[in-house]
Amino acid sequence: MTGYNARVELEPTGLDADLNEIEQAMQLGARRFASKVLRPIGQQLDQMQPSEVIAADSPLWQVFSEFGQLGITLDDLMELPAADRARLKCVIFEELGYGDGGLAVLLGASMVPSIVLHSMGRTDLLQRYADKPIGCWGITEPDHGSDMLDSSGHARHPGAAHGRLNCHARLQGDRIVINGQKSAWVSNGPIAQVCILFCGFDDGSGEDKRCVVLVPLDLPGVSRGAPLDKMGQRALPQGELFFDNVSLPLDHLVAGPEDYVRAEQGVLTEANALMGVMWTGAARAAYEHAYEYAHQRKQGGVPIIQHQNVRHRLFHMFARVEAARALARRAMLFNEVAPQPALQGSIASKITATQTSFDVASQAVQMFGGNGVTREYPVEKLLRDARSSMIEDGCNEMLAIKGGTLISRI
Repeated sequence: MTGYNARVELEPTGLDADLNEIEQAMQLGARRFASKVLRPIGQQLDQMQPSEVIAADSPLWQVFSEFGQLGITLDDLMELPAADRARLKCVIFEELGYGDGGLAVLLGASMVPSIVLHSMGRTDLLQRYADKPIGCWGITEPDHGSDMLDSSGHARHPGAAHGRLNCHARLQGDRIVINGQKSAWVSNGPIAQVCILFCGFDDGSGEDKRCVVLVPLDLPGVSRGAPLDKMGQRALPQGELFFDNVSLPLDHLVAGPEDYVRAEQGVLTEANALMGVMWTGAARAAYEHAYEYAHQRKQGGVPIIQHQNVRHRLFHMFARVEAARALARRAMLFNEVAPQPALQGSIASKITATQTSFDVASQAVQMFGGNGVTREYPVEKLLRDARSSMIEDGCNEMLAIKGGTLISRI
């Protein structure tokens, strides 16, 4: 063992040992895009007012145009074998989260209508709206936040009801007519071209029935609220959607009441899995910033990396990122290859990664000291962005109750 060096220089994604050539190439391409496009644009948008973020001259639009040049499309991913698709999604979306968590969500939310249409076998609508790539997921409502992700009642208090929804669709001859609103938390709501709308289904019975409708957002009767002014993920436009007698052909009904739970649980399984991957990337970014700063910053006469407590803290940050990545990839792979995906796996991944991202970013701020809370350094933005991730796509507390029900024999 003479001359043995225990130190191994790892790749940015840590203990990756089995990426094939295609995966490595896609990873490098996504990493360049994340570093050269997402991160600087995300920092720029973070300083802007919400109305400026969605303006015609905003750098936001460069994100879509340059992402398109990467050649990464959902259609291409869906043509791959399930295991290959899972691995590539993990590789790509971790890099997007590494670049900017809010903009990673922006790109992921754009794909949600296509994800749902693929899962429900609606290739006709996929082809018809292929020229409208900016999508959104219209599910959360003013009076029903995380409740809208739990129509099956896994997290509901026994004997309680959610109450009447804020948005409903009804059949009118050979048309479907939508009235009501979705809350200000619709990601891409202020800019989306098409919405996959999860809403009530009013058949006159008074029962709580729901449906899924694909809604082009340039139709008469559609309007939007002002984009939210938020603490974190300020690069991600979020805002209300209003529907006033919006009329659509009946074939835009993607899932009726009989298929609603399958559509809802399916998209939540996919969304939570992607969140797990993306926010692992954001946690990695916070760790890398802290790692580099620890080698540069001097206190006590030496770079702070020479202080034992700093090395101790960095190691635990590294370990948590690795653990989040392992769970995120495991959940994604299982859900792609198993006969039936496990929502509890996606929930575990989402909760673990978002909590890890927040905790690692908080440790990074502490390591930066006073510099960490200033906008001259990147870690305070990472902390704000990660804080929002613990609420979006279902708040972590509700998801944990839902996941606990799913793993229980009750």
